[in-house]
Amino acid sequence: MNRRTFLRTGALAAALPLAARPATPPSPTSDAAATAWGGDDLRKLGIWDVHSHVTTVGPTPAKRMEALLAIADRVGVERLCICMSPPWTYEPTPEQFRKSNDDVIEILKTWSSRVFGFVYLNPKYTKESLAELERCVADGPMIGIKLWVGTHCNRPELDPIVHRAAELNALILQHTWIKQRGKGNLPQESTPMELAELSARHPGVPLVCGHTGGGDWALGVRAIRAQPDVYADLGGGDPVYGEVEMAVRELGASRVLYGSDVAGRSFASQIGRVLGADISVADKKLILRENLRRLLLPALQRKGIKT
Repeated sequence: MNRRTFLRTGALAAALPLAARPATPPSPTSDAAATAWGGDDLRKLGIWDVHSHVTTVGPTPAKRMEALLAIADRVGVERLCICMSPPWTYEPTPEQFRKSNDDVIEILKTWSSRVFGFVYLNPKYTKESLAELERCVADGPMIGIKLWVGTHCNRPELDPIVHRAAELNALILQHTWIKQRGKGNLPQESTPMELAELSARHPGVPLVCGHTGGGDWALGVRAIRAQPDVYADLGGGDPVYGEVEMAVRELGASRVLYGSDVAGRSFASQIGRVLGADISVADKKLILRENLRRLLLPALQRKGIKT
């Protein structure tokens, strides 16, 4: 089933309340929808997305979030972790990442019932990043951390950030990639191998390997296998066959997270890679919702946020 058919049948049917759904016998398209979701248990689950960006059109950050949530509703995404308001730069200054975080805080004023904020930092500026972590997480509404390209994630500059994140129960999402073509990664772009090094220095601290499903995903999954506190974010890659199955086989389903990387990818294409995987329904529930909920629960409880 292609993305257009999925959106027209399974996703849109999931968005309708039960009372509004037609009582007529199933049509071929509704049969296709049921097949796409694999049953009502998954269709009604309420997906939690570990990796999303607000790049939709609107006059304010809150209005852009409203537009994104309208799309999320169509495909059954209940909660989103958001970070990094555009425009983006690979090595942001403190002024740039503070402005990005201000936009996310503005979104949370309106949409905290649906959205979790991750503070955007550049560890190259360790002092300023720690101050921003205090402003947005310790004293503010956010519950996680997003690290992008600013500096390689195995560098010692990250150690005080990880230490403080552990004290605050803030989940860290680190962008990683393994370029397969061209000149390779960007100069300061991290790899799953480097994130495994960071995890070895901080046992017990959960870290999310952003885009484990991007680039050379088979190598990425193997690179984090030996570090039990590193979780695979599936978002941001092409929905190829076999990737989710490998991640579950090598890491266990409890270490695999659904992420869209919207708008770099669509919700539907990234959900489809999980729904279409040859794994159990129980494993799909873990990936699409329960694993992320478990990881965020300590920070949510610390702030008194109910889910």
